[in-house]
Amino acid sequence: MIIGVPKEIKNNENRVALTPAGVTELRKHGHTVYVQAEAGKGSGFTDEQYTHAGASILPTIEEVYGIAEMIIKVKEPIASEYPLIKENQLLFTYFHFASSEPLTHEMIERKAVCLAYETVEKTDRSLPLLVPMSEVAGRMAIQEGAKYLEKPMGGFGILLGGVAGVKPANVLVLGGGIVGTQSAKMAAGLGANVTIMDISLARLRYLEDIMPANVDTVMSNEYNIRELIQGANLIIGGVLIPGAKAPSLITRDMLKLMKPGTVMVDVAIDQGGCFETSKATTHEDPIYEVDGVVHYCVANMPGAVPYTSTLALTNATLPYAIQLANQGWKQACSTNEELRKGLNVVHGKVVFKGVAEAWHLPYTDVKELF
Repeated sequence: MIIGVPKEIKNNENRVALTPAGVTELRKHGHTVYVQAEAGKGSGFTDEQYTHAGASILPTIEEVYGIAEMIIKVKEPIASEYPLIKENQLLFTYFHFASSEPLTHEMIERKAVCLAYETVEKTDRSLPLLVPMSEVAGRMAIQEGAKYLEKPMGGFGILLGGVAGVKPANVLVLGGGIVGTQSAKMAAGLGANVTIMDISLARLRYLEDIMPANVDTVMSNEYNIRELIQGANLIIGGVLIPGAKAPSLITRDMLKLMKPGTVMVDVAIDQGGCFETSKATTHEDPIYEVDGVVHYCVANMPGAVPYTSTLALTNATLPYAIQLANQGWKQACSTNEELRKGLNVVHGKVVFKGVAEAWHLPYTDVKELF
């Protein structure tokens, strides 16, 4: 198969979808790999390394899209890429369709095969291609939240871990999944008082067992959220419904209950956000303020640490990419249920229910494709 790796062009996105090591593995299976010039520069990989691994370097994104049967990316295509996508071309990347109606309609129109990292799902319901970036984003949420709690950055002016004789900050984590767990661990490690909320009692029992003493677990419901946000300094939104729009757990009217200078980090912004007042921001302009509350809603948080993120992501995606290249998408998805669940839009049809529901579009059962 002919595989193309374009350079990511989303604002401050420095990750790359394939490392030189990944090129070597694909070449071993007999596939041809084209990489856009300087695609790996932001992650610390040179064109020479890709060439040495067996890839061919193409100077422009148009040439990569033009020659490839499968495009491997990190982030969803943006508007300037839409015209480059060909009918029947396989795109293997993060899409987050439920947060972008224009993207959804464009991919329907292009009649491409859109296989989304975020909905590839194992039998135990874990999301193997979302986990590595959720780990990075969960840890980064505390790193960024601590920074924006500083007074010159617009925050309350509190040190996350406090000092002797001074209480630490209160951190509230909404969601006990990968993002929430990593956020809670990082915040606890810095000495903050942490509360993590989830709707699953079984998950809370697990977290209660593994977390340090400065982490409390609380059942997630509107009443408890309204109570806890009043004393929180930093709130992390890490709620996920795979492939569907995230629920709004903190509404606009709740902001008046918070202390001025409270910081909210919405890690769920890729799926529309779990705060009603969330809107996607960039690393270039990451925050805004609503009713005295600082909102950090960067839609590609792991892009700020591309070396770590690229290695973590490709460790997870490469086995699936090899299977897709070896068998073709149709055969691979018919034999591998994990990959089949990654199909979102195929030949102009929406085959993932959460996407269809988000934009009130006709839904086609993915099984009809085989």
